[in-house]
Amino acid sequence: MSENSQIAKAAGIVGAATLTSRILGFIRDAVIAWFFGAGFSSDAFIAAFRIPNLLRRLFAEGSLSAAFIPIFTEYILKQGQAEAFHLARSAFRLLSAVLVITAISGVLFSPWIVRLIAPGFSADKLSLTIILTRLMFPYIIFIGLVALCMGILNVLGHFSAPAFAPALLNLSIIGAVFFISPSLTPPAIGLAVGVLIGGFLQLALQLPFLIRKGFYFWEKAKMIHPGLKRVGTLILPVILGGAVYQINILVGTLLGSLLDQGSITYLYFADRLVQFPLGIFAIATATALLPSLSRQAAKGDFNTLKDTFGQTLKLVFFIAIPASVGLIILREPIVALLFQRGEFDVQATRLTAQALLYYSIGLWAFSTVRIVTATFFAIQDTSTPLKIAGISIFANIVLGIALMKPLDHGGLAMATSLASMLNLVLLLGALRTRLGALGGKSIALSVCRSLSCSVVMGIGIRMAALVMVPDKNSTLTGLIAGVTGSIVIGLCIYGAASYIIKSPELNRVLVEARRGIGNK
Repeated sequence: MSENSQIAKAAGIVGAATLTSRILGFIRDAVIAWFFGAGFSSDAFIAAFRIPNLLRRLFAEGSLSAAFIPIFTEYILKQGQAEAFHLARSAFRLLSAVLVITAISGVLFSPWIVRLIAPGFSADKLSLTIILTRLMFPYIIFIGLVALCMGILNVLGHFSAPAFAPALLNLSIIGAVFFISPSLTPPAIGLAVGVLIGGFLQLALQLPFLIRKGFYFWEKAKMIHPGLKRVGTLILPVILGGAVYQINILVGTLLGSLLDQGSITYLYFADRLVQFPLGIFAIATATALLPSLSRQAAKGDFNTLKDTFGQTLKLVFFIAIPASVGLIILREPIVALLFQRGEFDVQATRLTAQALLYYSIGLWAFSTVRIVTATFFAIQDTSTPLKIAGISIFANIVLGIALMKPLDHGGLAMATSLASMLNLVLLLGALRTRLGALGGKSIALSVCRSLSCSVVMGIGIRMAALVMVPDKNSTLTGLIAGVTGSIVIGLCIYGAASYIIKSPELNRVLVEARRGIGNK
């Protein structure tokens, strides 16, 4: 199997697992919206949950693994699996100690952390947010170790267990709403308990698969392995350089606390919808891509690395551009379908859809940044993404302050999108300087093909939605039929348009799909 096919297969596994997790995540958010609505308790929980959720996305969705995988891969190729496992055991123990200290510090300093991320909260809301933050901070211990397990398993060719882990978090929070929150005062504390239970279950899922691969974390190992020094030089720049989107979302939470009550909730639910295609394809592809790029970089095969990068980037554009268009056109009915029930009313739907519009404009940039940063990490260049991250975060703050007055919370979402576009442009320019020509003409031609087909698809979805999607106050059955029908029609139009223009990306998707079916 070719390297690109291996990446596609791994991305398919991670994507399927992420799809399961995202569906459960929507159920989780729908349950939270039904039980808490968009107001005092939901704002407090979402602001508090930003911290463990940020840590989950920083660690579990690649940044910690991005620092560890290139070094671990190099040890396997050059010094053998035994020495690589020695490095991993040392990393497991040192990371455990660091995470425990971090969790204790987070619990102690929660009042100051919460005042920093939500300065506009009232005294009562601030107090509840501090309690929830303290309860959830130990989650970092579990999710940090899950991230390390993910890096080890991914290099060894196993992707499913780390990818399915977030589903356990979602199930735990859903269970907490029904079985823990009703018996507690305030009920939001039950959500924090659910987060902790979910973290423990995620880590417990990884351990049997590590043991099956021959990795026994209880065997002897130095506390500080020589390889850890190299990982240590990469870890902080990797986390900051690869987490621009998440940091920008956190900035949005900070500024959103200064706006009307509910603004943080609208931004959160809109971000959750953008995370659906972002997680299923872009993050899944970047997760699968990094071990392959790391092997190519370790061998010094940079021509193959650039080819792998270019082919993957085209495929991500092929999926992300139509996803952006679809979310923009169907934003209100999708939000109504998923969240409008119980305490989440028509006004909340409209305002969430407003945030979704501006996030969706930048979806293609959020997606492709993941691929470019993975390439930098594979060649062990972490300083460049870090420097560019600083520029992007500064731009997001300036744009957020400038746009939040005319566009309210929608301006914060728009600022995140514009900052991500700037981040992508700067990263691509820097990568071309580092590696030479990246096949820019071929990539640009592919983007034009995908964009043209997406415009045709968008027109078709709009026409279908006018006929099939009922008023957002209609029954759930009517919304399900209308939204699903519009999406199916859009997919058919996009596929047909791509076929007519003989899109190589469509052909690749079909080939990999047939190969996957044939292997079952």
